[in-house]
Amino acid sequence: MFDRYDAVVLPSAQVWPFPADWRWPEQIAGRKMDSYHRWMEVVIPASLIGLPALSVPVGFGPQGLPMGMQIIGRSGDDAKVLAIGQAWHRATDWPQRRPPVLASP
Repeated sequence: MFDRYDAVVLPSAQVWPFPADWRWPEQIAGRKMDSYHRWMEVVIPASLIGLPALSVPVGFGPQGLPMGMQIIGRSGDDAKVLAIGQAWHRATDWPQRRPPVLASP
């Protein structure tokens, strides 16, 4: 795959942030989550095979909570992954981004 692409870009979680009083999301798209780790499986492959990965912010959901994406590169391409992250940072001006102001309950 990395012969053809510089990086793989995936969400950093399968769900938006969930209420602090939940142990974990019990279901995602109708599929039961049987453990705490199941809801965040998308971050496991890069770690298990030792690939460099960087998480960067991408936006805010309807409740104003953040979501990120992970940039995963080939083994040894740490500098390239960081450069892609920096390019994203510059292109999106994330230091100036703020979550939407939400009305008080």
